[in-house]
Amino acid sequence: MSSQPDRIVLDTAALKALAHPLRVQLLGALRRHGPSTATILGQRLGVTSGAASYHLRQLAGAGLVAEESGRGNARDRWWRAQHRVSVLDEADLDAAEPEAVDAYLHSIAASYSLVLQQAVNERATMPDQWRQVMDLSDYLLRLTPDEARTLDARIHALLREYRFDTPDARHPDGAQRVTVVVQVLPQLDPGDPDSEDGVS
Repeated sequence: MSSQPDRIVLDTAALKALAHPLRVQLLGALRRHGPSTATILGQRLGVTSGAASYHLRQLAGAGLVAEESGRGNARDRWWRAQHRVSVLDEADLDAAEPEAVDAYLHSIAASYSLVLQQAVNERATMPDQWRQVMDLSDYLLRLTPDEARTLDARIHALLREYRFDTPDARHPDGAQRVTVVVQVLPQLDPGDPDSEDGVS
């Protein structure tokens, strides 16, 4: 597993640790809200503190979270995320561990689905200015693999122009957390001879 202070390239151990939707949620909560205990995280995510504690230890074993030194006690340990961003290098891992990659992606999809459901559930109580911001759009495009990669890179470059949400960052008045989920999903036609080699 290679990492920079704020970024980690996932290895097989990290993939396997994140092949559980609750672990994805726990890691996300620590990244979003900063250090926390299993008890607080359990309340936030609607699970027991015992379940949260077990899964935090699994994440720690993979180097994704660590105990926050100097806080808490033996009964109530504090945890923090080790990195702000996880990166999946599918090119390397798909050949060696395709099942681990698939399990991880299923876990991420379940996590995204939960975020979407929560936002839709909360829409009715949002102030008008935020309700009008919500956007659920999909576009069906016909692209080559190179065009799809270029589109994805351009979307990510655009997002990096905006403020990232971190627990200790300062934000202007009126700024709230906004989740942007980027999905580039190939939908290959099984009967299309061009779908095998990516030519369309």
